[in-house]
Amino acid sequence: MDLEKQRRILNAAYQEFAEQGYERASTNRIVNNAGIGKGMLFYYFNSKRELFNYLIDYGIDYIIKKYIDKLDEGESDFIEKYRNASQVKLKAYKENPHIFNFFATFYINHMYKEVELSEEMQSRLKNLRNHGFSKIYSNINKSLFRDDLDPEQVIRLITLTFSGYENEVINRLKGENLSTLDMETFWDDFHEFLAALKKVYYK
Repeated sequence: MDLEKQRRILNAAYQEFAEQGYERASTNRIVNNAGIGKGMLFYYFNSKRELFNYLIDYGIDYIIKKYIDKLDEGESDFIEKYRNASQVKLKAYKENPHIFNFFATFYINHMYKEVELSEEMQSRLKNLRNHGFSKIYSNINKSLFRDDLDPEQVIRLITLTFSGYENEVINRLKGENLSTLDMETFWDDFHEFLAALKKVYYK
């Protein structure tokens, strides 16, 4: 497939599924937005389901290459790991926001409930998440934490705080069209949040 044509098809497909969900996604809108004939789309993908599965596979590979593999395992400051990870993620997001919007919608609006994923696909998604977490939780310098707090408890408390923060953001974004939002404001808020956590848990 011509690379430029592939880019147009994938971007149009990611945007369509992100905005409409699986059931309401229209292959007619995808080909119109990609500027190709419908016959060409179905020459490469036999069905909407096959296209959807390809988007997940392609997206996982992209996130591993552009995000997960670039996380700095040498950084030992736990909160700085999150800060650096967010910077890497923002750069990858700017390069291809459609993929990140697709996966955000996939989880936030429970798109996975609209289509049954194969065990292999579920395993790939789970491994992607676990791979990212393993890099965040390795090589942590616990001496940076306050002396009057148990280091393991600090890690647990910070993790639970991140989880609560993530759930709050997810609830704010539910039903929103992610492709039209200014996501950088969320990153700015996240960095302020990290600074506040340091004041609470660090020396």
